[in-house]
Amino acid sequence: MDYVFTFIEGLASFISPCVLPMLPIYISYFIGEDNKKVSKAIINSIGFVLGFTIIFILLSVFASSFGGIISNNIKYVKIVFGVIIILLGLNYMEIIKIKFLNKSKGANKKVKDLNFIKSMAFGMLFSISWTPCIGTFLASALLLIAKNQDMIKGILLMLVYSVGLGIPFIISAALLEKLKEVFNFVKKHYDIIKKISGIILIIMGIYMIFF
Repeated sequence: MDYVFTFIEGLASFISPCVLPMLPIYISYFIGEDNKKVSKAIINSIGFVLGFTIIFILLSVFASSFGGIISNNIKYVKIVFGVIIILLGLNYMEIIKIKFLNKSKGANKKVKDLNFIKSMAFGMLFSISWTPCIGTFLASALLLIAKNQDMIKGILLMLVYSVGLGIPFIISAALLEKLKEVFNFVKKHYDIIKKISGIILIIMGIYMIFF
């Protein structure tokens, strides 16, 4: 059952408020300047998924190695994650401004024309930048790994988590034409979605701290 729950946590991470609203932007990176080349989008999305999978597996190795320390300090780990998620929520609602999270213009230039290797690097950057944001589900998976203190099982569990998170990215790239209307809707109402997402993040952070 551990693998089933971890896969579900990966899916839940995809629909978290800081991933799903950004999906049209990620897909536009995958396409690059070839606006209608779906095959390129699929290849780049696979590279992207592989990139964040590598980082998450490294995290699982850390969690397995230091399982006892993490388990003994789980209360403090949850508080730290919770506070970070609340800050991200406040940033989304523009109540506070965290500058390094809001530098989207520079990022656009860097990932304008991705290939498979660049997409892997982008995926690694994604995993590092948004780890606090998907922290509720990722932390749950890592804490499960820490409790088992089994490195092989930990790697397999994180691989399953990454598959759960990554499959929707690849499907979205493959169904590019059919999802264009959805992407346009998200872009049109992005400010409202960001505010709603911010509220959800704050609730998630509070839940992580107190429950």
